[in-house]
Amino acid sequence: MFFLKDLPTREMLDRYAAQFPDVACDKLDRTLHMLRQASLLIRKLDAYFMRQGLSQTRFFILIVLDRECDRQKLAIREIVEKLDVSKPVVTNTLKSLQQDGLIIMTEIQEDRRGKWVEMTAAGRCKLYEVLPGYYKIMQEDVQEDVGGGGT
Repeated sequence: MFFLKDLPTREMLDRYAAQFPDVACDKLDRTLHMLRQASLLIRKLDAYFMRQGLSQTRFFILIVLDRECDRQKLAIREIVEKLDVSKPVVTNTLKSLQQDGLIIMTEIQEDRRGKWVEMTAAGRCKLYEVLPGYYKIMQEDVQEDVGGGGT
C-alpha cells in the first residue's frame, strides 16, 4: 500500500533534484503516480473482495487452483511457490477456504506432512461468480472515490 495521497509537485521535485543530483524528476513523478494508482486499485479490489466474502489471498488461491487445467489438485507447497505470501498466511487461508466449502484438503500419501488442495464445485462457482467484477475493476480507470480511510 502506498500511503501518500498528496503527491509532491513538480516544483518540489525540481527542488530536490537541485539538492540531490541523482533525482530524475520525470521518472520519480511517473513512479509516484503509478504507486498512487496501484494503491487505489488495491483498495478498490479489497473492497470488492470483501463484499464477495473473499480476500485477495483467498481469491488468488482459487485462481492458482483453477488455472492448472491439466491437474485437479496442487500441494500446499506448490501454492506457496506461486503466491507472494508467506506459508503461514497461505495455510490459514486454506483452512478458511476449506471451512467455507470452497476447497478440500487431503493427505499426500507419499508425504504425510503434505496436503493436496482441490477446488470444490462450490469454489469454482464462487470464483466464476467473482471474476466478471474483478475483470471490470481491472479495466476501469482508478478514481479517488474508493472509500475507506487514507492510503
